[in-house]
Amino acid sequence: MADFPANLQYSREHEWVDDSTPAVVGVTSVAADALGDVVYLELPEVGTTIEAGAVVGEIESTKSVSELYSPVSGTVVEVNQTAVDDPALVNSDPFGAGWLFKVEVTGTGELLDAEGYAAFAG
Repeated sequence: MADFPANLQYSREHEWVDDSTPAVVGVTSVAADALGDVVYLELPEVGTTIEAGAVVGEIESTKSVSELYSPVSGTVVEVNQTAVDDPALVNSDPFGAGWLFKVEVTGTGELLDAEGYAAFAG
């Protein structure tokens, strides 16, 4: 079973969020592995108000295009331009340099802790 950082919370759509201010959002290693080689990211623009559970972008890989869901509600305050320029970071470091965007959080969706996510993701 994969190890998932205990300091993060996880959505059933395979996104993660930390508890910093602003909160950092990314996709899990499970999503990155399932996608294959990520080649393009479409992320929400800075200033966009997003809702937990809503589609906020797309991740395109050599195998497919997948929707990106937000695990939290709030306002996007930063996008990871480095990952946009080099989407392979999502594969190589999904819990670090491959983060996607930062949000000033006003609410959360249904989130799992690392143990719950590990059980869900199998």
